[in-house]
Parts: sequence; C-alpha cells; structure tokens
Amino acid sequence: MKKWFIALAGVLLTFTLAGCGSKTVATTNGGKITESAYYSSLKGTSSGKQVLQQMILNKVLEKEYGSKVKKSAVTKQFNQYKAQYGSSFSSVLSQSGMTQSSLKTEIRSNLLLKEAVKDNVTVTNAQLKKQFKSYEPEVTVAHILVAKKSTANTVISDLKSTKKSNLTSEFTKLAKKYSTDTATKNKGGKLSAFDSTDTSLDSTFKKAAFKLSTDEFTTTPVKTQYGYHVILMLKNPGKGTMNQHKAELKKQVLDNDMNDSTVLHNVVAKVLKKGNVSIKDSDLKNILSDYLSSSSSSASSSSK
Repeated sequence: MKKWFIALAGVLLTFTLAGCGSKTVATTNGGKITESAYYSSLKGTSSGKQVLQQMILNKVLEKEYGSKVKKSAVTKQFNQYKAQYGSSFSSVLSQSGMTQSSLKTEIRSNLLLKEAVKDNVTVTNAQLKKQFKSYEPEVTVAHILVAKKSTANTVISDLKSTKKSNLTSEFTKLAKKYSTDTATKNKGGKLSAFDSTDTSLDSTFKKAAFKLSTDEFTTTPVKTQYGYHVILMLKNPGKGTMNQHKAELKKQVLDNDMNDSTVLHNVVAKVLKKGNVSIKDSDLKNILSDYLSSSSSSASSSSK
C-alpha cells in the first residue's frame, strides 16, 4: 500500500502529543524516562515526524471522508490479505512489525486517502482514452502447465481432435493427467478471473489469454518462467467500447493516481489546507511546509 508518507510498519504511539508530562514511560537502575523526555527525543527524529504527519493527515481525512469508508470495506481488504498469505499470514505480519489491528489501521488510512483522491482529481476524457488502449475486461480461463514443449503440443493435438461441445470436459481430464500446477490441476485448470490490471500473472500468459474468445484455446504452447501453458478461454465478454466501460476505466485511472507521488502530494496539500491545521509546538512548526506551501495543481490529473 503506497502512500504519501512512509509506512511505519504499524508503529502505534500511545502518548498524546499535546499533553505529554511527567508520567513515567520506563524505569532503569540509572533513572526513569518520562513522557516529556521521550517526546522531546522522538520529535527530533525523522520517524517521529513521519508519525506526526500521519496522525495529522488521518485526523483531517477522518473528519472529511470518514463516513465514506465503511468498516466492512476495511474488513474485506483485510480478509483479502489474509487469504493471500494463508497460513503464513501471522508470520508475515510479525516480520513486518505489525499486528492485525495496525494492518487494519493502515488499510483504513489508505481507503481514506483514496476517497480524497477521488474527491480532488478530475479524470479527463483523454486519460480514459489512454487507459482504454490497454484495457481488457475480466476474463476466466483454465490452463494446463507442463515442463516440456512436446507435452504441451500433445495436449493441443488432443484438444484439436475434440468436439467443441466436449472441449471443457476434455480439458478437465487433460489438466488432471498432465498439469504440474497442483493448485488447479484437479479443478480443470481453472484460474481466478483477472483483467488487464492484474499483476499476479505472467504478462506473456495474459497477452495470449486476452487474444482468445470464449471456448477457444491456444494452438501453440505459451512459454513463461514456469514452463509451457495451454490456455482455454472459459469466459471472455469482449472488449466492447470505451463508453461501455467508463466507470471501470475511471476507477483504474484513480488507482494509478494512488501510486503517483505527484498526484498524492497535491491531493494531500489540498486536504491539509482545508483541514485548518495549526502546529502548536514551535520545534515542529515546519513539519508540513512541503504540503502547506505547495501548489495544489496536479501534474498528471486535472484538479477540481
């Protein structure tokens, strides 16, 4: 999750910036460490300043867009991460210095920022046209992965001699017999649906798949880093026209903006200016200077 600030691996601060005092944070045989001493030390570090930037932005975003980010949306994305990592989810969190709670906080921050981008960026028709050039709708395919090209050709030869009405059932049998993809071979080789924005599949694989119409298969082996694939298109709705997909294209452009540091910088600047932020600690008075003194125009998108 790329954001305007550096993710701090879920570090959560439990002190109140405006009310730090003499309460003891830790004791040692050499003396105690108070909240005020801890705060004074922390605020001079880059990590401490990043935490404060994040806390300020989250406050402003929550006020402006909190009602638009439902708890269910956070839970849905959290469960997607959990499913992605499976049994290693807990260890991945631990290695990242995060907890389930801090991950949910990160997810919510990201969704709030996304709402801010949607609210402060206008997607132009030129951008939609550009996005449509590489756009491919969501398709569903099955594949058979083998180690040797000759084996892939054997599978293709068998499919060529199969009646179209029996193609799917024959492909299922061949997947079980030949495929080295243990995750799909007993499911007819079926993969999860994907579109042109997918980043998990090999680009060569996707390119070959998108050329197929429903019930067509690749007549030459598709080579990737994993071996040789034979791909069967189970469902391809067709690309259609740009007007038919404007909503999805706009979403894709905005998703790209979430990875554009220039767009994010300018959106954050607009949000912070609107948030009437006032820094009370003189040592931190310039902590938002890069944003509060910046132009709010976007280099890649037209600001509203």
